[in-house]
Amino acid sequence: MNLADIRREYALAHFSEHEAHADPFEQFAIWFAEAQSAKVHEPNAMALATTTPAGAPSVRIVLLKGMGDGGFTFFTDFRSRKAHELETTKHAALCFFWGELERQVRIAGTVARISAAESAAYYHTRPLGSRIGAHASHQSAPLASRDALEARVAELAAQYGEHPPLPDHWGGYRLTPVELEFWQGRQSRLHDRVQYLRDAHEAGFGPWTRRRLSP
Repeated sequence: MNLADIRREYALAHFSEHEAHADPFEQFAIWFAEAQSAKVHEPNAMALATTTPAGAPSVRIVLLKGMGDGGFTFFTDFRSRKAHELETTKHAALCFFWGELERQVRIAGTVARISAAESAAYYHTRPLGSRIGAHASHQSAPLASRDALEARVAELAAQYGEHPPLPDHWGGYRLTPVELEFWQGRQSRLHDRVQYLRDAHEAGFGPWTRRRLSP
């Protein structure tokens, strides 16, 4: 296999700083709705990048579960590697790729836990197996075997029945962005890139500025 020969031309659409919505959340909502209409597989799947205090990065795919209150919300085990890094640095970055539309959205900002009440409201909408799983798995910790995990799931299913409570170690984070970039693939790699920025140090965050970036 010659990886250098794997390429495609992007020619589905264009995107300019003039047609972009003044509010990046509104622009994201427009593109997200179009990704849903295009039947993108799991349009809410996003890469979540975190770092250690020393700057060593790690990245994984998680699911966006809310957009509102000025941020993007996802859920995890507070004992996981990602949560430890989020708690330590308070910063993260997200990336959505919707290949069917030849689009990418990058988001960076600060991260904080949401309230236990908000986490509980989402937790109780999850399938029963997922709720039991949040109790059974100590995410990112070494595991003796798959059998050990399944035995723990069975034990907790018998203990809680249909009503497992919200675990103390599980809940949501909200990323409040200071930067978003909307990328539309174009021919000859001359892609359209529109960036939104605001000052994170201004009280309540400053207004958004919008500009085009070189491809």
